Amino acid sequence: MLSSSINVRLSFYYFSYFAAIGVFLPYWTVYLKVIKGFEAAQIGELMAVSMLTKMVAPIIWGWLADRYNNLGVMIRIACALTLLSFLASYISDSYFGVMFVMSCFGFFWSAALSPFDALTMNHLGEHSDRYSQIRLWGSVGFVVAVLVLPIFIEKQGLTLVLDILTLLFLVIFIAACSVPNKTQPVQSVNTSKIWHVMRQPAVLVLLVACALTIASHGAYYTFFTIYMHDHGYSDVFIGWMWAIGVIGEVVLFAFMHLLMKRFSAACLFVSALFITAIRWFLLGAFVDSIVILIIAQLMHAATFGLYHAAAIHLIHGYFPGRLQARGQALYSGLSTGLGGAAGGLLSGYAWDGIGNEMTFYVSGLMALLAAVIAWVWIR
Repeated sequence: MLSSSINVRLSFYYFSYFAAIGVFLPYWTVYLKVIKGFEAAQIGELMAVSMLTKMVAPIIWGWLADRYNNLGVMIRIACALTLLSFLASYISDSYFGVMFVMSCFGFFWSAALSPFDALTMNHLGEHSDRYSQIRLWGSVGFVVAVLVLPIFIEKQGLTLVLDILTLLFLVIFIAACSVPNKTQPVQSVNTSKIWHVMRQPAVLVLLVACALTIASHGAYYTFFTIYMHDHGYSDVFIGWMWAIGVIGEVVLFAFMHLLMKRFSAACLFVSALFITAIRWFLLGAFVDSIVILIIAQLMHAATFGLYHAAAIHLIHGYFPGRLQARGQALYSGLSTGLGGAAGGLLSGYAWDGIGNEMTFYVSGLMALLAAVIAWVWIR
């Protein structure tokens, strides 16, 4: 059974990591628009480049971690380089300068998550169904960030975003240093080549469905705060809208192990994708209705929480033994990386091209396509 000390250290890492995301996702694009003066298409391009690093970095870091069988060291190196490269944000003002900095710190930042998921699974061992109870602290960190930050931004301005992110990247590095390495037991090591696993149709469909699902989030992650500003909502209210979704996610993570005992991971995964499609249609059609807006945000419990926990379990099952880190890296790289980059880029062009609401409708269609192919192929 996992010791309480390790439990706390793993949870603190997720708390600090996703607190940084709670600053980055809602306010980095606003910072780029207001402070840097970039247009919607440029913001979409910058976010796409940042997301593309998530396709490459986890795969490289996962291969290195599996090659040297030391996830802990690789995670600490990635966290240290994230902090160092982000410091260049203070002196980068041009479009290409910001693109270079975002590519660098995005590369290392994204490399620090999927190996940590694999490390967490190694620490949990046969209690892998408890992953969601540790991961929920990441959601708590996100909620704290999106509720507290707007209060300070209204007083001190958007430039505070840089200072808060720098501080959080330092905390993430400290948290990574506190977690000991944990290798796979010898008897659980599987010598299968990763391409043997990749040739399974269900694995390919799973990765495609994940990429489409994350791509459908492009408009939300890139423009939701701007979208809400355009409809007259305040920073504090927008912070609560981000928080409501993640609070629902926290509740779901707390009970996810019970759902996993009753339903298959594949069933939960497909259900999450159908709910994702509904959510984007609601955001496009009813942004001026506070009640519908709250309902759509509560659906985040399924569109991220249920989706991610089910996907992690499916990947954990498909990629056994020392293929774990590379399996989690492929999941992160092809979904968050390739899917996120495509979603950010397309939403940036669509936002001014076809309109805000229509962009969310297209997002809904992408999620619906992912749900249908997953329903047919994944068992």
